[in-house]
Amino acid sequence: MGERSVQIVVVSVVALLALGIVMLLSTSVFTADHADIYHDVRRQMFWLALGVVGCAVFAAIDYRFWHRSRWVWFGVACCLLVLCFVPAFGERLNGSARWVSLRDFGLEFVRLQPSELAKLAVLFVIAAWMADAGEEGRLGEVRQGFLYPFGIALVPIGLIAIETDMGTAALLACMVIVLLYIAGCRWWLAGGMAGVAVAVLSVAVLLNENRRERFFAYLDIEENRTEFGLQQFRGLLALGEGGLWGLGLGEGREKLMYLPYAHTDFIFPMIGEEIGAIASLSVVFAFVLILVFGVSIASSAPDRFGKLLGFGVVILITLQAALNIGVTTGVLPNKGLPLPFVSYGGSNLLFSLAGVGILLNIYRQGSAPQDDGTGALFRRCRAIPRV
Repeated sequence: MGERSVQIVVVSVVALLALGIVMLLSTSVFTADHADIYHDVRRQMFWLALGVVGCAVFAAIDYRFWHRSRWVWFGVACCLLVLCFVPAFGERLNGSARWVSLRDFGLEFVRLQPSELAKLAVLFVIAAWMADAGEEGRLGEVRQGFLYPFGIALVPIGLIAIETDMGTAALLACMVIVLLYIAGCRWWLAGGMAGVAVAVLSVAVLLNENRRERFFAYLDIEENRTEFGLQQFRGLLALGEGGLWGLGLGEGREKLMYLPYAHTDFIFPMIGEEIGAIASLSVVFAFVLILVFGVSIASSAPDRFGKLLGFGVVILITLQAALNIGVTTGVLPNKGLPLPFVSYGGSNLLFSLAGVGILLNIYRQGSAPQDDGTGALFRRCRAIPRV
C-alpha cells in the first residue's frame, strides 16, 4: 500500500503541475506586463525545473537531517522575513512587503517570498519539539507541550502578519495548532488557541480599513461586485460561464482583463470557465488524494518526528488548496493564497515540491508502518483513515 500511496501522490502532483502550465499558457497572454507575452510561462518553467531538482534533493536527504538542522532553517527564515522590511532588500507590491529581492544589486530575476521557507522552517521546529517532548513524556505539560512550541511559532507568524500577509499567517497558525493536537496536545488547549487565533484575526480585520472592507464585501459579493468584491464576483461568473464542460481551452472571457490575477490567486475559476466543472472537481479530487495518501505515507515513518513532519507537509499543501478554492468560490473572505502546483509563482512552487520530496524520503526510510507506540498520533484525526 505504501508504494501505491507514493504513486498516487506523485501522479496527482504531476497532473496539477501540467494543468498549471497549460492554464498559464492560456491566461498569461492577457495578463503579461512585459513585451514578451510568454515571459511568465518561461519564468514558471524555470521555477518548475528548479522545483523538480529541489524535490529530488529533498527526497535524497534523510528527513532526520531537518531535525538536526531545524534551528538553522528557523533562523534563516526569520532573518529573511526581517529583510522584507529593509529598503535595500524588501520589495513592496500591492501594499504588502512579502518579497526579498536583489533588484537594487542588478539581479532583477532573484526574488523570493520568505514566508514559503518559513512554513517548512516552522514545521521542522514544531515536529521536532513535539517528537522530543513525546519521547520524554512531556506532552501532557502545558508549557512543554503547548506554550513553548506555539510561542516559538508566533515569531515568524507575527512577522508574516506584519508584512501584511494575513492569509499565510492564518495558514501557518492553523498548521501549528493541528500539528500540536495530533502530536498529543490537550484538546482544550488546541481548541482554546484556535478560538484566540480567530479573535485576533477578527480584531486585525476590524482595525484595518482595507481588510474590513474586503470582509464586508465578502458578505454580499454581488452588491460589491465593482469594488472590493470584484475578484470573487468575476470568479463566480467564470465558474458559471464554464458550465459542465467549459467554453474551451483558451476561450475564457474573464481573463481578458476582467478578472484580476487570473493566473495567480484566481486560477481555479479560469479552470472552471475554460475546461468546465469536471476539470474543477478533478482538481479538488487530486488534492483529496494527496491528503489521504500523503497521510498514509506519513504514517509509514519509523519514528514520531517523521510522522509529524509528513503530516505537517500534507496539512500545508492541502489546507492552502482548500483556502484558495474556498476564496475563489466565494465561500471564504478574499485572501492572497495561490493554488499549490497550479498558480503562477516561483516561491510557492519551489517549496511545495520540496515538501513532496520530504514525503518521498519518509517513504524511502520506512515503507511499512511500524508499531513503535506512535500510531496513536493519527487516531486523533478520525476524519482521515489510517493505513
